[in-house]
Amino acid sequence: MSQIVLDAAGIKRTLGRLAHEILESNGGAKDVCVVGILRRGWPAAKRVAFMMAQIEDAAIPHGKLDIRPSRDDQKSSEDDTEIPFSIEGKNVVLVDEVIYTGRTIRAAMDALMKHGRPAKVQLAVIIDRGHRELPIQPDFCGKQVSTEPGDLIDVRLTDTHDGDAVMLVPAEERK
Repeated sequence: MSQIVLDAAGIKRTLGRLAHEILESNGGAKDVCVVGILRRGWPAAKRVAFMMAQIEDAAIPHGKLDIRPSRDDQKSSEDDTEIPFSIEGKNVVLVDEVIYTGRTIRAAMDALMKHGRPAKVQLAVIIDRGHRELPIQPDFCGKQVSTEPGDLIDVRLTDTHDGDAVMLVPAEERK
């Protein structure tokens, strides 16, 4: 049976905590920018950047990164990346909704480096579900969830769905 991992209030608290942790780790907002991984990391990145801006009373540059051209399993020539600022020498916080095998993040780092050389790249995720294939770990994690490989973590944010929720859908329900 599907279970709610985070409800709307839980997502709001989690994103707020991530914003605070990012700012604390970086000593404030100076030289920090946020880049969301398309498709599902982008809505979370916008919200984290907005919360950081409210906390620091400063603009937080944010953009979106299309990793499709950098994937090793499904190449695409389309690129919907929009990073309207320089990442050169900046502390870039990559945001995605879920980390699983690490392959998406590897592709994101490859895609990001085409836009400049940041001082540091950090990773923020809402959910860490384990099962890594690559040695990649998030710097900032909203919640760790134990899953089986066939399970689905369904992150729903108001930008793309009716309301906020994170659901764990067991493999047997997906058949």
